[in-house]
Amino acid sequence: VQLQASGGGSVQAGGSLRLSCAASGVILSVFWQLDMGWYRQAPGKEREFVASITDSGPPNYADFVKGRFTISRDNNKKRVILQMNGLEPEDTAVYYCRSATSNSWGQGTQLTVSS
Repeated sequence: VQLQASGGGSVQAGGSLRLSCAASGVILSVFWQLDMGWYRQAPGKEREFVASITDSGPPNYADFVKGRFTISRDNNKKRVILQMNGLEPEDTAVYYCRSATSNSWGQGTQLTVSS
């Protein structure tokens, strides 16, 4: 599975942004079963979990994004979306898409939030 993250950019605090992760090298019926997630890595910090979504059941979120970020998936387009609202400077990081099932990582997309 190859993953391509996009949608990063620069926003002011309180703003919104939507990240997209497109999967390739996998057929639809397999993508539907993949456990997908977003992680982030801020400068000088460890990579950390942000949100995840499976083929069934509710999504999971890190405490620091609950109520602000929403993860969803469009299985027909083989995409996973991270809608980010109420952005804070502390959200500044490189955001990575990951398939937990296949342990595949995307290349990362930069988010910068200014105060």
